[in-house]
Amino acid sequence: MSKTSKNIFKGLGWGLGSVLTSAAAAAAGWIIYSRKYIRHDAELVKAIEADRKDFYSEHAGRLSYYVDRSEKGVPLVLLHSINAAPSAFEMKPIFERFRGERPVFALDLPGYGFSDRSDRLYSPQLFQQAILDFLKEVVGEQADVVTLSLSSEFAALAAQENAEFFRSIVMLSPTGFEQPKTDRLSQRAEKRGTKSTVYAGLAVPLWNRPFYDLVASRPSIQYFLNKSFEGLVPERFVDYAYQTAHQPGAEYAPTYFLSGKLFTQAVRENVYETLDTPVLVIYDRDPYTRFDMLPILLKEKENWKAERVSPTKGLPHWEQPEKTFKAMEAFWSEV
Repeated sequence: MSKTSKNIFKGLGWGLGSVLTSAAAAAAGWIIYSRKYIRHDAELVKAIEADRKDFYSEHAGRLSYYVDRSEKGVPLVLLHSINAAPSAFEMKPIFERFRGERPVFALDLPGYGFSDRSDRLYSPQLFQQAILDFLKEVVGEQADVVTLSLSSEFAALAAQENAEFFRSIVMLSPTGFEQPKTDRLSQRAEKRGTKSTVYAGLAVPLWNRPFYDLVASRPSIQYFLNKSFEGLVPERFVDYAYQTAHQPGAEYAPTYFLSGKLFTQAVRENVYETLDTPVLVIYDRDPYTRFDMLPILLKEKENWKAERVSPTKGLPHWEQPEKTFKAMEAFWSEV
């Protein structure tokens, strides 16, 4: 190798070393900043102006929920999405629209809101059992259930096991309708347990909370919520997401979500297609999921219906509430 070539490689080595050193210093600095200067016990007010109660689930621990039982009728149960900073606040427009007309419940799912956020295994089965325990022990009768995004999969798992507690399910922008991955690379990655590897990397105590603090920072929350709104994101939505993300133990459930471990493989084929419960899908465009396979299911299963509410990007009950409520009411009138 010529002297010039040696000098080039030496220079590249020094350059790479400098970049890695700077990255390590930045990471160390953020870890220190996260631990010393970011508050992880922010004041958390109620997501919905209604009675908030706690219920102890045998499978999921303490679960918090909001309730209005001022009127009789078929209970309405609302289940928020799963992401880095969700809570029952996401379902507030639906709660406020139907309270006073029928019993309405909005649950904080395990690991979120005022519910138990302990360091434990979070899985689709945990959320499935939490929903079933809540329906059995708190609601106590057949209900109309409204889900958002990934919670649609959990509710479907619960209905698959105990359909008698579900009069109907309305799924807002549900996951599980993407085109199946058939390439060999994806299949090999699944077999190698990529999700477990990612989780193991994210869950290291030294940087688990600091990493989550980055994901749940106000600019990050604003950025991701902007992708779910055609118009402006309500400031109160960003504020509450930030508050609920800065609680003790707030990082545990999202770490499972971010590593992909809360999604059910082949949920359309193995779960959705087995349901006999009446289901309505309300959708449009969504930056986080697709609906490629929804038309096929609608053709195959008479109990499934769909309504496109436009223009929306995953939160139709926030951006087009009247269209969304009208579709829901029409569906319920036929159940």
